[in-house]
Amino acid sequence: MSQKREVDKVFFSTVLIMAVLGFAVFTSASMGILAKDSAKFASIMFRQVFWGLFVGFVACYLVSRLDYRILKKYSFYIFLLSVISMILVFVPQLGVSINGAKRWIDIAGMTFQPIEILNTGFIIYLAAWFSFVKDKIEQFRYSLLPLLILLGISGILLLLQPDADSFLILGFVGVVMLVSAGGKFKHIIAVGLIGLLFLVVLALSRPYIMTRITSFFNPADNAQSSGYQIQQSLIAVGSGGMFGRGLGQSIQKFKFLPESISDSIFAVAGEELGFIGCIFIILLFLFFVFRAFRIAIRSPDSFGGLLVIGIVILITCRSFMNIASMLGVIPISGVPLAFFSQGGTAMFITLIQIGIIISVSRSAKLQQKN
Repeated sequence: MSQKREVDKVFFSTVLIMAVLGFAVFTSASMGILAKDSAKFASIMFRQVFWGLFVGFVACYLVSRLDYRILKKYSFYIFLLSVISMILVFVPQLGVSINGAKRWIDIAGMTFQPIEILNTGFIIYLAAWFSFVKDKIEQFRYSLLPLLILLGISGILLLLQPDADSFLILGFVGVVMLVSAGGKFKHIIAVGLIGLLFLVVLALSRPYIMTRITSFFNPADNAQSSGYQIQQSLIAVGSGGMFGRGLGQSIQKFKFLPESISDSIFAVAGEELGFIGCIFIILLFLFFVFRAFRIAIRSPDSFGGLLVIGIVILITCRSFMNIASMLGVIPISGVPLAFFSQGGTAMFITLIQIGIIISVSRSAKLQQKN
């Protein structure tokens, strides 16, 4: 039985398919902007193509050639830098406020969300810590306490922006990593109860969250205000039928669907590609998870495995939240659909994360070829 060190080509091929399909849907959704403002369309496409896809895949290749273990050595400094980047949004000359939320940094005309950096730094540091403590993971001070401290630091910065969705996702990622590292069941239950209590407090203290919840249960009552987006999203998806109107043929993206190239892009995909296309996108993400978990299981060390698990849960959790909110399964969220939604920086960071997974797959010992 031969043993080889090689890249999971099936995993990388899946990423390529998702990137190509995502860009095709994104380009189609962007036609609604082209019809109104050609200069804005050109700017958005440049950022998505150059910074997101081109520079992103170059960075993905370079990172994949590095030994991922170096991240463990510098994990604390990576997390520290990610926290500093989050603090910068509150610096008057750097932070950018859009629709009342301070989530962006503008440096020399380039705008990006530091949450993408925080997510990566959080996963790297937590994976390094859990792999360091090893057998002590069942002890409160080595497992649950460090996780709560990291979530506390991240949560303060995120809720000040405010960005409750990203904080909840980060908490879920942390819990999954704790489970994967061998955390005790009672600690996991404790995190779940704390999270549930936190959700209640958030809903009661943040009016915009309560508005989302009430609009979720009664979208028709707020059809022209808070329920407008979900109403238009369901119309778009429903009008796609079984096979869709055809790529580029969406009607909703031109006038009716808010945030058609970001939050609502899955609704555009549903209208143009239909039920079959939506199922294909969901299956692609599920297969992405399967191949990534396969890499994690075959990782030569716990750090590599936890890295892969944290990254894949982050990407898919955000994406499925986006899909679920566009289908009316959960309240509207502002999280992106990976590989599809607007965001050159988000795509760039996602592809760096993919490069880390590929780096782990290079080090994984495959007992035999499929």
